[in-house]
Amino acid sequence: MHIIAQTPRFVIRNFSPEEEKIYLSLFDDEEVTRHLPKRTRDENRRIFREGLHDYAAGQVLGRWGMFNNGNEEFIGICLLRPYDSELNKIELGYVLGRNFWGKGIAGEMAQIMVAYALTHTDATEIVGVTTLGNLASQKVLQKAGLERMDNIIRDGEELAFFKLVKAVQ
Repeated sequence: MHIIAQTPRFVIRNFSPEEEKIYLSLFDDEEVTRHLPKRTRDENRRIFREGLHDYAAGQVLGRWGMFNNGNEEFIGICLLRPYDSELNKIELGYVLGRNFWGKGIAGEMAQIMVAYALTHTDATEIVGVTTLGNLASQKVLQKAGLERMDNIIRDGEELAFFKLVKAVQ
């Protein structure tokens, strides 16, 4: 199992094919998905399976599982993906199960993912996008070093936009 990062509290790693059910279960909680794009179960299943193919292809970016470091309990998902097909911009995203909210896990994960993106890719910018009402995620992005910019419109919805520009060496 390929591990992206490990902390005393959690591990970020590739999903195994057998974990499709727990991945999909995250999207069953309406409160968890309130700020996410609306997708069907089949769409989420397709995304999970595409992720498995990306692992096999050795992709640097992707969608990974977050699991409790002590008991392997599923915490959620984090992802890094190209932003709007711009190779120099990478978008950070994540979804945590409700019982893991407010514990500092998202902030810790976001800092790890930003560092990973800056060291494992040629990206010059890391971005994050949230709904305007998702104040908790906005704080997470700011704690990870991203700066609030002007709002953007994506798929007809006004969204909060955050950006970190890689320091020039």
